[in-house]
Amino acid sequence: MKPPGDTKVAVIGAGPYGLSVAAHLRARQVPYRIFGEPMEGWCSHMPREMYLKSSPFASSISAPASGHGLGDFRAEEGRPQGREREPVPLSEFVRYGLWFQRNCVPDLERTAVRHVDRSRAGRYRVTLDSGDEFTARSVVVATGVNPFAYIPRELTELRDDGLVSHTADHTDLSVFEGRHVIVVGGGQSALETSALLNEAGARPAVVARTSPSFGPPPEADRAQDRPLHARLLWPEAAMGTGWPLVVCSRGPSAIRHLPARIRAHLLRTVLGPSGAWWLRERVQGRVPVLSGRSLHSAARENGGVRLSVRNPGGDVETLYADHVIAGTGYLVDVDRVELLSAEVRRAVRKSAPEPPQLAGAPQLSADFQSSVPGLYFAGLAAAPTFGPLLRFVCGTGFAARRISTALAANGSSSGG
Repeated sequence: MKPPGDTKVAVIGAGPYGLSVAAHLRARQVPYRIFGEPMEGWCSHMPREMYLKSSPFASSISAPASGHGLGDFRAEEGRPQGREREPVPLSEFVRYGLWFQRNCVPDLERTAVRHVDRSRAGRYRVTLDSGDEFTARSVVVATGVNPFAYIPRELTELRDDGLVSHTADHTDLSVFEGRHVIVVGGGQSALETSALLNEAGARPAVVARTSPSFGPPPEADRAQDRPLHARLLWPEAAMGTGWPLVVCSRGPSAIRHLPARIRAHLLRTVLGPSGAWWLRERVQGRVPVLSGRSLHSAARENGGVRLSVRNPGGDVETLYADHVIAGTGYLVDVDRVELLSAEVRRAVRKSAPEPPQLAGAPQLSADFQSSVPGLYFAGLAAAPTFGPLLRFVCGTGFAARRISTALAANGSSSGG
Protein backbone atom coordinates (compact mmCIF):
# COMPACT_ATOMS: atom_id res chain seq x y z
CA MET A 1 0.00 0.00 0.00
CA LYS A 2 1.33 3.42 -0.94
CA PRO A 3 2.39 5.43 2.13
CA PRO A 4 0.47 8.68 2.78
CA GLY A 5 2.00 11.55 0.87
CA ASP A 6 4.03 9.21 -1.30
CA THR A 7 4.13 9.21 -5.11
CA LYS A 8 6.05 7.15 -7.60
CA VAL A 9 7.54 9.91 -9.77
CA ALA A 10 7.89 13.67 -9.30
CA VAL A 11 8.52 15.61 -12.51
CA ILE A 12 10.00 19.05 -11.84
CA GLY A 13 9.48 21.55 -14.64
CA ALA A 14 6.66 22.19 -17.08
CA GLY A 15 8.49 23.17 -20.24
CA PRO A 16 8.62 20.94 -23.33
CA TYR A 17 10.73 18.23 -21.67
CA GLY A 18 8.78 18.06 -18.40
CA LEU A 19 5.44 18.06 -20.20
CA SER A 20 6.58 15.38 -22.63
CA VAL A 21 7.90 13.10 -19.87
CA ALA A 22 4.64 13.50 -17.93
CA ALA A 23 2.52 12.80 -21.02
CA HIS A 24 4.41 9.56 -21.66
CA LEU A 25 4.21 8.52 -17.99
CA ARG A 26 0.47 9.19 -18.05
CA ALA A 27 0.03 7.00 -21.12
CA ARG A 28 1.94 4.18 -19.40
CA GLN A 29 -0.18 4.62 -16.27
CA VAL A 30 2.85 5.36 -14.13
CA PRO A 31 1.70 7.39 -11.09
CA TYR A 32 3.35 10.81 -11.14
CA ARG A 33 3.02 14.43 -10.08
CA ILE A 34 4.33 17.29 -12.19
CA PHE A 35 5.07 20.80 -10.93
CA GLY A 36 5.69 24.23 -12.42
CA GLU A 37 4.13 26.99 -14.45
CA PRO A 38 3.60 25.73 -18.02
CA MET A 39 6.19 27.12 -20.44
CA GLU A 40 7.44 29.47 -17.71
CA GLY A 41 11.02 29.61 -18.97
CA TRP A 42 9.84 30.50 -22.47
CA CYS A 43 7.52 33.20 -21.14
CA SER A 44 9.81 34.76 -18.54
CA HIS A 45 13.33 34.36 -19.93
CA MET A 46 13.11 35.07 -23.64
CA PRO A 47 12.32 38.24 -25.61
CA ARG A 48 8.66 38.24 -26.61
CA GLU A 49 9.48 39.13 -30.23
CA MET A 50 11.96 36.31 -30.81
CA TYR A 51 11.58 33.32 -33.13
CA LEU A 52 12.66 29.73 -32.62
CA LYS A 53 15.85 28.68 -34.37
CA SER A 54 14.26 25.27 -34.93
CA SER A 55 12.13 24.90 -38.03
CA PRO A 56 8.40 24.10 -37.74
CA PHE A 57 9.23 20.51 -38.71
CA ALA A 58 11.41 20.18 -35.59
CA SER A 59 9.29 22.14 -33.10
CA SER A 60 6.71 19.62 -31.90
CA ILE A 61 6.64 18.39 -28.30
CA SER A 62 6.56 14.59 -28.16
CA ALA A 63 3.30 12.94 -27.10
CA PRO A 64 2.65 9.18 -26.85
CA ALA A 65 -0.13 9.43 -29.45
CA SER A 66 -0.51 11.42 -32.65
CA GLY A 67 -2.55 14.59 -32.86
CA HIS A 68 -0.53 16.84 -30.55
CA GLY A 69 2.13 18.32 -32.83
CA LEU A 70 2.61 21.93 -33.79
CA GLY A 71 0.74 21.30 -37.05
CA ASP A 72 -2.23 19.88 -35.15
CA PHE A 73 -2.30 22.96 -32.93
CA ARG A 74 -2.27 25.22 -35.96
CA ALA A 75 -5.14 23.26 -37.49
CA GLU A 76 -7.16 23.63 -34.30
CA GLU A 77 -6.61 27.38 -34.44
CA GLY A 78 -7.86 27.31 -38.01
CA ARG A 79 -4.51 28.22 -39.53
CA PRO A 80 -2.45 26.57 -42.26
CA GLN A 81 0.33 24.14 -41.38
CA GLY A 82 3.03 26.69 -42.21
CA ARG A 83 6.14 26.33 -44.29
CA GLU A 84 9.69 25.38 -43.40
CA ARG A 85 10.82 28.82 -44.56
CA GLU A 86 8.56 30.50 -42.01
CA PRO A 87 10.21 30.61 -38.56
CA VAL A 88 8.06 29.86 -35.53
CA PRO A 89 7.33 32.93 -33.36
CA LEU A 90 7.92 32.50 -29.64
CA SER A 91 4.37 33.69 -28.92
CA GLU A 92 2.95 30.89 -31.08
CA PHE A 93 5.20 28.26 -29.51
CA VAL A 94 4.12 29.32 -26.02
CA ARG A 95 0.44 29.05 -27.03
CA TYR A 96 1.18 25.62 -28.46
CA GLY A 97 2.90 24.52 -25.24
CA LEU A 98 -0.08 25.65 -23.16
CA TRP A 99 -2.43 23.79 -25.53
CA PHE A 100 -0.26 20.67 -25.25
CA GLN A 101 -0.38 20.90 -21.46
CA ARG A 102 -4.16 21.24 -21.36
CA ASN A 103 -4.64 18.27 -23.63
CA CYS A 104 -1.84 15.91 -22.57
CA VAL A 105 -0.96 16.88 -19.00
CA PRO A 106 -4.18 18.26 -17.47
CA ASP A 107 -3.09 17.32 -13.94
CA LEU A 108 -0.16 19.75 -13.86
CA GLU A 109 0.25 21.33 -10.41
CA ARG A 110 1.04 25.00 -10.95
CA THR A 111 3.36 25.45 -8.02
CA ALA A 112 7.12 25.45 -7.76
CA VAL A 113 9.33 22.90 -6.06
CA ARG A 114 11.44 24.58 -3.42
CA HIS A 115 13.67 21.74 -2.25
CA VAL A 116 14.48 18.09 -2.93
CA ASP A 117 16.40 15.95 -0.45
CA ARG A 118 16.96 12.22 -0.10
CA SER A 119 15.99 10.21 2.95
CA ARG A 120 17.88 7.29 4.44
CA ALA A 121 15.21 5.01 2.99
CA GLY A 122 16.25 6.11 -0.50
CA ARG A 123 13.11 8.15 -1.21
CA TYR A 124 13.05 11.81 -2.08
CA ARG A 125 11.52 14.44 0.17
CA VAL A 126 9.99 17.11 -2.04
CA THR A 127 9.05 20.47 -0.54
CA LEU A 128 6.77 22.80 -2.50
CA ASP A 129 6.61 26.59 -2.40
CA SER A 130 3.37 26.21 -0.46
CA GLY A 131 5.30 24.45 2.29
CA ASP A 132 3.61 21.12 1.56
CA GLU A 133 5.86 18.08 1.55
CA PHE A 134 5.61 14.58 0.09
CA THR A 135 7.92 11.73 -0.78
CA ALA A 136 8.68 10.33 -4.22
CA ARG A 137 10.54 7.22 -5.24
CA SER A 138 11.95 8.90 -8.36
CA VAL A 139 12.50 12.49 -9.47
CA VAL A 140 12.85 13.79 -13.03
CA VAL A 141 14.60 17.16 -13.19
CA ALA A 142 13.40 19.04 -16.27
CA THR A 143 14.05 22.60 -15.15
CA GLY A 144 15.15 23.89 -18.55
CA VAL A 145 18.14 26.01 -19.47
CA ASN A 146 17.82 28.97 -17.12
CA PRO A 147 19.81 27.55 -14.18
CA PHE A 148 22.74 27.12 -16.57
CA ALA A 149 22.94 30.64 -18.05
CA TYR A 150 26.65 31.37 -18.46
CA ILE A 151 28.27 34.76 -18.00
CA PRO A 152 32.05 35.01 -18.51
CA ARG A 153 34.02 35.69 -15.33
CA GLU A 154 35.26 39.01 -16.75
CA LEU A 155 31.68 40.30 -16.54
CA THR A 156 30.28 38.68 -13.42
CA GLU A 157 31.30 41.40 -10.96
CA LEU A 158 29.22 43.99 -12.81
CA ARG A 159 26.05 41.90 -12.80
CA ASP A 160 25.13 42.94 -9.27
CA ASP A 161 25.48 46.59 -10.36
CA GLY A 162 22.85 46.06 -13.05
CA LEU A 163 25.36 46.82 -15.80
CA VAL A 164 25.66 43.25 -17.11
CA SER A 165 22.91 40.74 -17.84
CA HIS A 166 22.35 37.54 -19.78
CA THR A 167 20.08 37.18 -22.79
CA ALA A 168 17.87 34.97 -20.58
CA ASP A 169 17.21 37.95 -18.30
CA HIS A 170 15.10 39.86 -20.81
CA THR A 171 11.59 39.60 -22.19
CA ASP A 172 11.28 43.26 -23.25
CA LEU A 173 14.31 44.86 -24.90
CA SER A 174 12.54 48.20 -25.46
CA VAL A 175 13.86 49.25 -22.03
CA PHE A 176 17.20 49.86 -23.79
CA GLU A 177 15.79 52.36 -26.30
CA GLY A 178 18.35 55.06 -27.02
CA ARG A 179 21.08 53.29 -25.02
CA HIS A 180 24.34 51.83 -26.28
CA VAL A 181 24.42 48.09 -25.58
CA ILE A 182 27.26 45.69 -26.31
CA VAL A 183 26.19 42.10 -26.90
CA VAL A 184 28.95 39.54 -26.29
CA GLY A 185 28.73 36.36 -28.34
CA GLY A 186 28.29 35.16 -31.90
CA GLY A 187 25.51 32.57 -31.62
CA GLN A 188 21.77 32.71 -32.22
CA SER A 189 20.82 34.32 -28.92
CA ALA A 190 23.47 37.03 -29.21
CA LEU A 191 22.69 37.85 -32.84
CA GLU A 192 18.92 37.82 -32.40
CA THR A 193 19.21 39.97 -29.28
CA SER A 194 21.29 42.50 -31.21
CA ALA A 195 18.67 42.57 -33.99
CA LEU A 196 15.83 43.03 -31.52
CA LEU A 197 17.74 45.79 -29.72
CA ASN A 198 18.26 47.61 -33.01
CA GLU A 199 14.58 47.26 -33.89
CA ALA A 200 13.63 48.53 -30.42
CA GLY A 201 15.57 51.77 -30.92
CA ALA A 202 18.71 50.86 -28.97
CA ARG A 203 22.25 51.24 -30.31
CA PRO A 204 23.70 47.71 -30.17
CA ALA A 205 27.08 46.34 -31.18
CA VAL A 206 28.24 42.73 -31.19
CA VAL A 207 31.59 41.59 -29.84
CA ALA A 208 32.47 38.01 -30.82
CA ARG A 209 35.47 35.72 -31.00
CA THR A 210 34.66 34.71 -34.57
CA SER A 211 32.85 36.31 -37.47
CA PRO A 212 29.12 35.61 -37.11
CA SER A 213 27.77 33.09 -39.58
CA PHE A 214 24.23 32.35 -40.70
CA GLY A 215 22.79 29.04 -41.80
CA PRO A 216 21.36 28.55 -45.29
CA PRO A 217 17.59 28.77 -45.83
CA PRO A 218 15.67 25.52 -46.38
CA GLU A 219 15.78 24.33 -49.98
CA ALA A 220 12.00 23.80 -50.00
CA ASP A 221 8.96 24.30 -47.83
CA ARG A 222 8.50 20.54 -47.49
CA ALA A 223 11.17 17.85 -47.21
CA GLN A 224 9.59 15.82 -50.01
CA ASP A 225 9.91 18.78 -52.38
CA ARG A 226 13.71 18.76 -52.20
CA PRO A 227 15.49 17.40 -55.30
CA LEU A 228 16.28 13.71 -55.11
CA HIS A 229 20.04 14.23 -55.37
CA ALA A 230 19.90 16.71 -52.48
CA ARG A 231 17.94 14.27 -50.34
CA LEU A 232 20.55 11.57 -50.99
CA LEU A 233 23.58 13.78 -50.36
CA TRP A 234 22.04 15.74 -47.48
CA PRO A 235 19.24 13.63 -46.00
CA GLU A 236 16.55 15.06 -43.75
CA ALA A 237 16.70 14.62 -39.97
CA ALA A 238 14.90 16.06 -36.96
CA MET A 239 17.59 18.70 -36.48
CA GLY A 240 17.93 19.65 -40.14
CA THR A 241 19.57 18.32 -43.30
CA GLY A 242 22.96 16.64 -43.67
CA TRP A 243 24.69 13.51 -42.43
CA PRO A 244 26.09 15.08 -39.21
CA LEU A 245 22.56 16.07 -38.20
CA VAL A 246 21.25 12.63 -39.16
CA VAL A 247 23.84 11.03 -36.86
CA CYS A 248 23.08 13.37 -33.95
CA SER A 249 19.31 13.07 -34.45
CA ARG A 250 19.19 9.29 -34.74
CA GLY A 251 22.19 8.21 -32.69
CA PRO A 252 22.07 9.91 -29.27
CA SER A 253 22.33 6.53 -27.53
CA ALA A 254 25.58 5.88 -29.43
CA ILE A 255 26.93 9.37 -28.72
CA ARG A 256 26.73 8.55 -25.00
CA HIS A 257 29.55 6.01 -25.48
CA LEU A 258 31.94 8.42 -27.21
CA PRO A 259 34.92 9.93 -25.37
CA ALA A 260 34.14 13.13 -23.52
CA ARG A 261 36.27 15.30 -25.79
CA ILE A 262 34.33 14.12 -28.86
CA ARG A 263 30.98 14.73 -27.18
CA ALA A 264 32.17 18.22 -26.22
CA HIS A 265 33.23 18.82 -29.82
CA LEU A 266 29.80 17.77 -31.11
CA LEU A 267 28.05 20.07 -28.65
CA ARG A 268 30.27 22.96 -29.69
CA THR A 269 30.16 22.48 -33.46
CA VAL A 270 26.90 20.75 -34.49
CA LEU A 271 24.40 23.56 -34.88
CA GLY A 272 26.82 25.51 -32.74
CA PRO A 273 27.32 29.27 -32.53
CA SER A 274 25.64 30.70 -35.62
CA GLY A 275 22.54 32.61 -36.56
CA ALA A 276 19.45 31.35 -38.33
CA TRP A 277 19.28 32.20 -42.02
CA TRP A 278 16.43 34.67 -41.46
CA LEU A 279 18.60 36.76 -39.12
CA ARG A 280 21.17 37.69 -41.74
CA GLU A 281 19.33 40.69 -43.21
CA ARG A 282 18.40 41.92 -39.73
CA VAL A 283 22.03 41.99 -38.54
CA GLN A 284 24.38 42.51 -41.48
CA GLY A 285 24.66 46.19 -42.36
CA ARG A 286 22.43 47.12 -39.43
CA VAL A 287 24.38 46.13 -36.31
CA PRO A 288 28.14 46.85 -35.93
CA VAL A 289 30.06 43.61 -35.39
CA LEU A 290 33.54 43.45 -33.90
CA SER A 291 34.78 39.95 -34.62
CA GLY A 292 38.01 38.28 -33.56
CA ARG A 293 37.73 39.86 -30.11
CA SER A 294 38.10 38.16 -26.76
CA LEU A 295 37.21 39.64 -23.39
CA HIS A 296 40.05 41.04 -21.35
CA SER A 297 38.38 42.97 -18.52
CA ALA A 298 35.36 45.07 -17.62
CA ALA A 299 34.91 47.92 -15.15
CA ARG A 300 32.29 50.43 -14.13
CA GLU A 301 32.84 53.93 -15.48
CA ASN A 302 30.54 56.98 -15.44
CA GLY A 303 27.50 54.85 -14.76
CA GLY A 304 28.28 52.54 -17.66
CA VAL A 305 30.78 49.86 -18.64
CA ARG A 306 34.36 50.18 -19.85
CA LEU A 307 35.02 46.96 -21.72
CA SER A 308 38.52 45.92 -22.69
CA VAL A 309 38.86 43.37 -25.48
CA ARG A 310 41.85 41.81 -27.17
CA ASN A 311 41.80 42.17 -30.96
CA PRO A 312 43.19 39.72 -33.56
CA GLY A 313 46.58 41.43 -33.40
CA GLY A 314 46.83 40.88 -29.66
CA ASP A 315 46.32 44.53 -28.75
CA VAL A 316 43.77 45.59 -26.15
CA GLU A 317 40.96 47.87 -27.31
CA THR A 318 38.67 49.83 -25.02
CA LEU A 319 34.94 50.03 -25.67
CA TYR A 320 32.23 51.89 -23.77
CA ALA A 321 28.57 51.00 -23.32
CA ASP A 322 25.63 51.76 -21.10
CA HIS A 323 25.04 48.03 -20.64
CA VAL A 324 26.52 44.67 -21.64
CA ILE A 325 24.39 41.62 -22.45
CA ALA A 326 26.09 38.23 -22.43
CA GLY A 327 24.83 36.09 -25.29
CA THR A 328 27.29 33.43 -24.24
CA GLY A 329 24.91 30.52 -23.96
CA TYR A 330 24.54 27.93 -21.23
CA LEU A 331 26.93 25.67 -19.34
CA VAL A 332 25.51 22.61 -17.59
CA ASP A 333 26.51 22.41 -13.93
CA VAL A 334 24.56 20.25 -11.48
CA ASP A 335 25.62 22.52 -8.62
CA ARG A 336 23.48 25.27 -10.14
CA VAL A 337 20.29 23.20 -9.76
CA GLU A 338 19.79 24.71 -6.33
CA LEU A 339 16.45 23.07 -5.62
CA LEU A 340 18.42 19.85 -5.14
CA SER A 341 19.96 19.67 -1.69
CA ALA A 342 23.71 20.10 -1.40
CA GLU A 343 23.96 16.46 -0.31
CA VAL A 344 22.15 15.22 -3.44
CA ARG A 345 24.23 17.45 -5.71
CA ARG A 346 27.45 16.16 -4.18
CA ALA A 347 26.29 12.58 -4.69
CA VAL A 348 25.71 13.04 -8.43
CA ARG A 349 28.70 11.73 -10.34
CA LYS A 350 29.87 14.39 -12.78
CA SER A 351 32.04 14.34 -15.88
CA ALA A 352 35.80 14.53 -15.57
CA PRO A 353 37.34 18.03 -15.27
CA GLU A 354 38.47 17.83 -18.89
CA PRO A 355 37.09 19.01 -21.19
CA PRO A 356 35.84 21.95 -19.08
CA GLN A 357 32.61 22.30 -21.13
CA LEU A 358 31.37 19.04 -19.57
CA ALA A 359 32.96 19.30 -16.12
CA GLY A 360 29.79 19.99 -14.12
CA ALA A 361 27.43 17.84 -16.17
CA PRO A 362 25.85 14.71 -14.67
CA GLN A 363 26.93 11.32 -15.96
CA LEU A 364 23.73 9.62 -17.10
CA SER A 365 22.78 6.05 -17.87
CA ALA A 366 21.09 4.99 -21.09
CA ASP A 367 17.72 5.80 -19.51
CA PHE A 368 18.79 9.28 -18.28
CA GLN A 369 19.32 8.18 -14.67
CA SER A 370 22.16 9.77 -12.72
CA SER A 371 24.49 7.96 -10.34
CA VAL A 372 21.98 8.72 -7.57
CA PRO A 373 19.31 6.00 -7.94
CA GLY A 374 15.96 7.38 -9.01
CA LEU A 375 17.26 10.82 -10.01
CA TYR A 376 16.84 11.60 -13.72
CA PHE A 377 17.79 14.63 -15.81
CA ALA A 378 16.08 15.67 -19.05
CA GLY A 379 16.67 18.46 -21.55
CA LEU A 380 19.86 20.51 -21.73
CA ALA A 381 21.30 18.79 -18.64
CA ALA A 382 21.37 15.56 -20.67
CA ALA A 383 22.99 17.07 -23.77
CA PRO A 384 26.59 16.50 -22.55
CA THR A 385 25.72 12.78 -22.38
CA PHE A 386 23.53 12.30 -25.47
CA GLY A 387 24.63 15.10 -27.75
CA PRO A 388 23.09 18.20 -29.33
CA LEU A 389 19.65 16.65 -29.97
CA LEU A 390 18.86 17.27 -26.30
CA ARG A 391 19.35 21.03 -26.77
CA PHE A 392 16.24 21.21 -28.95
CA VAL A 393 12.51 20.54 -28.68
CA CYS A 394 12.85 17.66 -31.15
CA GLY A 395 14.78 15.75 -28.47
CA THR A 396 11.72 15.44 -26.24
CA GLY A 397 10.66 12.17 -27.85
CA PHE A 398 13.96 10.38 -27.25
CA ALA A 399 14.13 11.56 -23.63
CA ALA A 400 10.48 10.95 -22.73
CA ARG A 401 10.39 7.46 -24.23
CA ARG A 402 13.60 6.37 -22.51
CA ILE A 403 12.65 7.79 -19.10
CA SER A 404 9.03 6.61 -19.12
CA THR A 405 9.99 3.13 -20.32
CA ALA A 406 12.53 2.77 -17.51
CA LEU A 407 10.15 4.01 -14.83
CA ALA A 408 7.34 1.78 -16.05
CA ALA A 409 9.57 -1.29 -16.24
CA ASN A 410 11.51 -1.22 -13.00
CA GLY A 411 8.97 -0.12 -10.45
CA SER A 412 10.66 2.84 -8.82
CA SER A 413 14.19 3.05 -10.26
CA SER A 414 15.33 3.84 -6.73
CA GLY A 415 15.98 0.41 -5.40
CA GLY A 416 12.53 0.22 -3.79
